[in-house]
Amino acid sequence: MEQRVLGRTGREVSVVGLGTWQLGADWGQVREEDALAVLDAAVESGVTFFDTADVYGDGRSERLIGRFLAERPGADVFVATKMGRRVDQLPGNYNLANFRAWTDRSRTNLGVETLDLVQLHCPPSEVYSSDEVFDALDTLVAEKRIAAYAVSVETCAQALEAIARPGTASVQIILNPFRLKPVEEVLPAAAEAGVGIIARVPLASGLLSGRYTRETVFSPDDHRSFNRHGEAFDQGETFSGVDYETGLAAAAEFAELAPEGMTPAQAALRWVIQQPGVTSVIPGARSVGQARANAAAAGLPPLPRQTLEAIAALYDRRIRAQVHHRW
Repeated sequence: MEQRVLGRTGREVSVVGLGTWQLGADWGQVREEDALAVLDAAVESGVTFFDTADVYGDGRSERLIGRFLAERPGADVFVATKMGRRVDQLPGNYNLANFRAWTDRSRTNLGVETLDLVQLHCPPSEVYSSDEVFDALDTLVAEKRIAAYAVSVETCAQALEAIARPGTASVQIILNPFRLKPVEEVLPAAAEAGVGIIARVPLASGLLSGRYTRETVFSPDDHRSFNRHGEAFDQGETFSGVDYETGLAAAAEFAELAPEGMTPAQAALRWVIQQPGVTSVIPGARSVGQARANAAAAGLPPLPRQTLEAIAALYDRRIRAQVHHRW
């Protein structure tokens, strides 16, 4: 699989990685043996980049990755985790003492001395302007608790503020055919600064797979049931902030644009991979089949220009008015 340098880390990662929120919580139950099988299928398919967080299943996702890597010592996988969402979202909680405690817990969960990459996990906007926060992150690097640090953001404005910080290795942001604002505002700035881009929610919480209908029922512990209007966390994390009815209609149109030989999900992943400045796209997978199909998107032909133009037109017609001003 194609490898790209992840910004200021200097490390190469696969252009399709694996997001592991679903192995921890909020997507319905995933059995431990199934989660390990997903990790194995991803690596066997060429994935060298896992993205996780300390809050996913209160550490379950990290611990599963740690177990997998312990059982596969030859697997060359770069693991990015996140910190900050296990406490009240007050700027004052983002301090060196907490950072040390949080990263120590993640190091234990993952079974490593030094974390490859730690991302602030969508913190309050005030955090991005705090010199003390970034000084504390620099201290973690100096102490070898972490090799590099980054941010996971909700908005383009937050991304731009983080990119301006000289120690920020990468920015993780929602990016998919239903979320084009980062292409216009964030990707060029990141490329100029040498900051990597990790694209999350690439399938708009599964909408772009084309598998959902008005009759689809999500389990009560799936965020697509309980967070459609931002009841639990930022609305943009669920269906990219697009209301479900609008999303279904747009997804049906998108599916018609997928070239022959590509599933709609693979077409969405190809779209992300082709955006200048993207380092890695991190779809989740709850099954071995999904993990393999997602990884296979890296080897498919690029989307032709007319398809890219049709996707942009679909966004302008159906989606832009709903999400562009917010994120």
